[in-house]
Amino acid sequence: MAKELPPKTTPGKSFLVKPKLKPKARTLSQTPESKYWSSFKTQQIPNLISSINSISFSQTPPHLFAAAHSASLTLFSSQTLSQHSVISSFKDVVSCSSFRSDGSLLAASDLSGLIQVFDVKTRTPLRRLKSHARPVHFVQYPSLDKLHVVSGGDDGIVKYWDVASENVVLDLFGHKDYVRCGDCSPVNAEMFVTGSYDHTVKLWDVRVENSRSVMEVNHGKPIEDVMFLPSGGLFATAGGNSVKIWDLIGGGKMLYSMESHNKTVTSICLGRLGNENGEEAMQYRILSVALDGYMKVFDYINMKITHSMRFPAPLMSVAFSPDGMTRVIGTSNGSIFAGRRKKKENEESGLVNFWSIGRVEEPQKRLLRPTYFRYFQRGQSEKPNESDYLVVRPKKLKLGEHDKLLKKFRHKEALVCVLNGKNPENVVAVMEELVARRKLLKCVSNLDDEELGMLLSFLQKHSTVPRYSGLLMGLMKKVLEMRAEDIKASDILKNHIRNLKRSVEEEIRIQHSLQEIQGIISPLLRIAGRR
Repeated sequence: MAKELPPKTTPGKSFLVKPKLKPKARTLSQTPESKYWSSFKTQQIPNLISSINSISFSQTPPHLFAAAHSASLTLFSSQTLSQHSVISSFKDVVSCSSFRSDGSLLAASDLSGLIQVFDVKTRTPLRRLKSHARPVHFVQYPSLDKLHVVSGGDDGIVKYWDVASENVVLDLFGHKDYVRCGDCSPVNAEMFVTGSYDHTVKLWDVRVENSRSVMEVNHGKPIEDVMFLPSGGLFATAGGNSVKIWDLIGGGKMLYSMESHNKTVTSICLGRLGNENGEEAMQYRILSVALDGYMKVFDYINMKITHSMRFPAPLMSVAFSPDGMTRVIGTSNGSIFAGRRKKKENEESGLVNFWSIGRVEEPQKRLLRPTYFRYFQRGQSEKPNESDYLVVRPKKLKLGEHDKLLKKFRHKEALVCVLNGKNPENVVAVMEELVARRKLLKCVSNLDDEELGMLLSFLQKHSTVPRYSGLLMGLMKKVLEMRAEDIKASDILKNHIRNLKRSVEEEIRIQHSLQEIQGIISPLLRIAGRR
């Protein structure tokens, strides 16, 4: 009978030797919303005097924004982020500003208690409203009213003004401390809220008799900012290190408290989330800034933080343009960090190109299909469609010197090669491969004194590293057992053993110290867990 021959073996693929003990990097993938907020390219506007107390946007294009700093009010273009004009008709520090709904007038207050109304184009003061006895920190035009403004100051009084006659229509009493912020309802011109350092937010209605507040909620900390949400039935307050959402229709019930900041939250504003195609979505977010230098984006529908950004100075104010293209943040050192989102090429700028009037439009290129001859004449730069089947060439592996030696089964030379290198990961990877091939101990027994010295030196440096200790500690024990006679006969190898002993003793001392610290912390964690 003919003897059956074994089947022919084909050479297998080559693989790079990689360490198995290398930990994977825990990098969080960026969410689409995070990418959206990161798309605002930040530009610093420096050299403004004093801190930026307030930033406000005009509601009409081109959406100028006003920054209050020192005794000046500077207007900037939201499109180019360049300075537009400066209003310096103030005798004291400017604290707040507000554009009228049509963008033609601008009301601004200062610490002398004076409120002035300016023409935005000519920068001339048209009205001077003087009634507050103390500094004014809040003034605002209602979004649905062009004839009145609301103000509040350190005298604890909220005033409702008739701008045309420069007279106070109503004095609203109720706050027991400084009034620092406020906001007008987006659905009712006669209603607004004010926040004070007495920890309370009061809802006012100018139609109510006796000038009493309609509702009151307690934030628990001095209130730095308050803001209505777009529906008009919710409002947000900022004070201490928290931002709280309140239900106005539900009788002032607190819905959620966000406490992600480490220091006082100084300002909040409303931001609008955009779609990938450039259109604005009807999704709103609360942007908050604090003295810890962080800007947080809060999704108040799902009640979670969706984005966070760090700035190099304490933040004092924040504002977001009505068109959703510009975000502006003011700092305590006089710098403004303005971020503008780039428009895509297919987005319209809103301006008419008169050169294109009367021009005949070019015919659109026919869609490329497999039945067309042009489909087969595509160049290498042509991008594949979603339905195309891609034929990918396998990449050629670049083998290292130790990989080539392992491929030739020259195990000892591969181990010596990586010991001569400076990459401990390669050394551990080769050792693991030799363990899998059951050749590591044989290689160790065949090392000469110089090569054994290199191995002991490597063990002395890396045997206490947590990633490698599981393999190297066991190898160290085997080396000492197998090569004990060679080590006793060489003074150089004895020095390596002394250094190895010293590093192991130091690691044992560190582990004892960590166990003592763990014993101290564990009871505290148990007590904290019970609360």
